[in-house]
Amino acid sequence: MDFQCKIERHPWPPYVPPQPRVLMLGTFPPKRERWAMDFFYPNRTNDMWRVMGLLLCGDRDALWDADRRSFCLTRICKLLDREGIALWDTAMAVRRLRDNASDKHLDIVEPIDLEALLAAHPGIRVVAATGEKAATVVAAQAGCTVPPIGQPVAGRVGECDFQLWRMPSTSRAYPLSLERKAQAYAVMLRAAGVSIVTNEQ
Repeated sequence: MDFQCKIERHPWPPYVPPQPRVLMLGTFPPKRERWAMDFFYPNRTNDMWRVMGLLLCGDRDALWDADRRSFCLTRICKLLDREGIALWDTAMAVRRLRDNASDKHLDIVEPIDLEALLAAHPGIRVVAATGEKAATVVAAQAGCTVPPIGQPVAGRVGECDFQLWRMPSTSRAYPLSLERKAQAYAVMLRAAGVSIVTNEQ
């Protein structure tokens, strides 16, 4: 099959809690057969919800349902709502140049309309891109440089000013331990005013 010919559209709308202050942006979901749930970061081997469990609940498995071998979406949404963390991705439509979820093999056909999203939710002052490709898309729209991993730069789209953070990917393919990833995310979340339960490793 020629994967370059097939355009995939993003399967979900943005997840926005009642009072968002942080927007976390990945690139695009993996193929459906890899999902453990119908939500962002759905792959059971992705570390995102373990990082969030560790930092916001003090337990890396707080959002994992061992009986179902999946993450608990109810717990995840309650946590996101409590902390004001919104989620979406930077690609609304892509071509997979290879039959996998690697960002470097994604051709972005339609990027996010970041200006519209931020204009609708002016309380968001921190945008965290969870990987290099996502950070590159945001930086291009914000007219700023791509920041180093774990550090912010000032960005602006339309009338919206924000801090753009480039975070380490939470994919297991990214060569960094869960604990080191959590340390980087803790710095960003604290800067956004989110209370961290622990980042002691």
